[in-house]
Amino acid sequence: MELTPEIVDPYVNSALREDIGSGDMTTEAVLERRGKVTARIVARQPGVVAGFLLVDRTFALLDSGSSTVSVKADGERVSPGETVIRVTAAARAVLAGERTALNFLQHLSGIATRVDAYMRAMGDRAPILLDTRKTTPGLRILEKYAVRIGGARNHRMGLFDGVLIKENHQILAGGPEKAVRNARSRLKQKLPIAIEVHSLDDFDAAAGSGADILLLDNMSPEQIRLAVQRKPAKIQLEASGRIDTGNISGYASTGVERISAGGLIHAATWLDFSLMVDGWKKNPETNAPIPGGN
Repeated sequence: MELTPEIVDPYVNSALREDIGSGDMTTEAVLERRGKVTARIVARQPGVVAGFLLVDRTFALLDSGSSTVSVKADGERVSPGETVIRVTAAARAVLAGERTALNFLQHLSGIATRVDAYMRAMGDRAPILLDTRKTTPGLRILEKYAVRIGGARNHRMGLFDGVLIKENHQILAGGPEKAVRNARSRLKQKLPIAIEVHSLDDFDAAAGSGADILLLDNMSPEQIRLAVQRKPAKIQLEASGRIDTGNISGYASTGVERISAGGLIHAATWLDFSLMVDGWKKNPETNAPIPGGN
């Protein structure tokens, strides 16, 4: 799912309502004149940028006459001091929307940057790298977009578009084989069935269950190598659990087809950006500030 204004506008409107509330008290108290200004968003750290559409929509929703120009595109690397986006909008819109725009850009860029670090840490090995459902409540679509921008893939978006039989499902269903049989007989659409295992004994029990993917949860690379050696030909293996940039190379070398890591999102730190106002936008003929709404 790619981001569009129809998708992101509800997120942006909600964030603006949360921040501005009944009005931007500081701007209204300090600013005497109305007009348009020019500003730029500058990177303060190296990383991979993501979230330009949210920046654009933040200022557009506050000033329909605003314009943004992306100097860098989502997915590109940035260096400290680089301008990544230029903004022209009503002064009040720029000041009121600054924090919302930066929050989105910093958060999504932080995720994309962390994903990129995981991808590079795997080296030349090429398992599929996937995220998980460990996302900020209410922001999943945005965060999973940032994962894709960073170079990884999305696991299921939610409970509605994938089957992963976890430990508690197996307990309540009466074991892994019964859980898979139930899923096969009751699914109304053909979906891959994944089942979670935690040990080599669990692996042996689940390998003949009819599942398509065995998720090896919190197993060591040594255990996973043994599982790879004895897995049925048609089953894919996925390593998961406490995988980070420091140990992912070891997991990638085991021979698994997939690696999933919640830390792609929940352990990502924001990438630092700042918005710098250049000044009032002036008419080149009169040198007077150009009027702007809001």
